[in-house]
Amino acid sequence: MDEAKAFAPGNISCVFQIVPHADPRRMHSLGMGFTVREGVVATVRAAREGGVWFNGRAIAFPAVEAVVAELAAGPVQVELESPLPLGCGFGLSGASSLATAYALDALLGLGRAKRELAMAAHVAEVRSLSGLGDVCAQFHGGWLLKLQEGDSLAARPVPVAEQPIHYRYFSAIDTRSVIGSQEQKERINRAADTALAALGTRLEAGETSADAYIHVSKAFAIDSGLLADPRVRQAIAQAEAAGGSASMIMLGHAVFATVAFEGATATRVCGQGARVL
Repeated sequence: MDEAKAFAPGNISCVFQIVPHADPRRMHSLGMGFTVREGVVATVRAAREGGVWFNGRAIAFPAVEAVVAELAAGPVQVELESPLPLGCGFGLSGASSLATAYALDALLGLGRAKRELAMAAHVAEVRSLSGLGDVCAQFHGGWLLKLQEGDSLAARPVPVAEQPIHYRYFSAIDTRSVIGSQEQKERINRAADTALAALGTRLEAGETSADAYIHVSKAFAIDSGLLADPRVRQAIAQAEAAGGSASMIMLGHAVFATVAFEGATATRVCGQGARVL
């Protein structure tokens, strides 16, 4: 086999709580989010000189490079392709790392379990401070709620049907600057305590409406202090005025909604997780 390809979906994170731990395998996040039909395709091939390219451009990508270092014995070229933007809350670091892990396993005939590959991608994310919970969602796929502390890949499916979602991104938020700040982590985690309790109640009651879960997401965005960008606030207001529910994508100056709004792009909730192509 000269090359191998794998896909991992983008993930829209709605609520998150940081779970610190000295072991990167056990440092993760609790919260809620959902995967979408678009994501990252990783193509890997052995080469004399390794490197990572994103949509045709060479890029420094610590999480992906860490996955390569963990799984490959020699240089590997990784080509990543995605219609989604980096750094705007779609979990592309996690998707790129996970798709690369799956593709490397296929290329090199490693025979690793999918959960083991997902953990390798998760650890790479944690160590590079590029994410804490996207890989879990992208491993499973669908609308998910994470309430189990200590298991980085544990998630419960939320009974929301696959449906259209509209999003707009304005600019990136540096994940490292947020999850690396003790003051911000404390405020986020306090807001998440309230949100997670509300989400758990809705799940146990068998709630199936996306609106009910997105309402909690918006309250979390406000309480955590993350919903500060005026462009994001205005877009949420526009979607709500059109009769939909909307909130901020974590972490990016970006919005998702159940209805179309000015400047939005359409996607769809997708229940399928990462896979070899």
